[in-house]
Amino acid sequence: MKSFEEIEVYQKAINSTVEIFKTTENSKFNHNIKNQLERAALSISNNIAEGFEMQSNKQLIKFLYISKGSSGECRNILKVAKEIDQISDS
Repeated sequence: MKSFEEIEVYQKAINSTVEIFKTTENSKFNHNIKNQLERAALSISNNIAEGFEMQSNKQLIKFLYISKGSSGECRNILKVAKEIDQISDS
């Protein structure tokens, strides 16, 4: 691969981030939750890109784990948002 843009998980991360930004844009999200969710979502693709650019498999793996952590953070925030009726399952 020549660039991180070719990595399938990066492409999926971008799509998820766009969906999260669209969801939070027109909703009644608490400002703090919205900010943290958007930052965590953006962190997923950012860390994939940063790890790839390090040009070291060891560094890429490290940053992929960080991305995975950010993904868990997003899932948790979305669960909290659902529990306090800021979003629905749809």
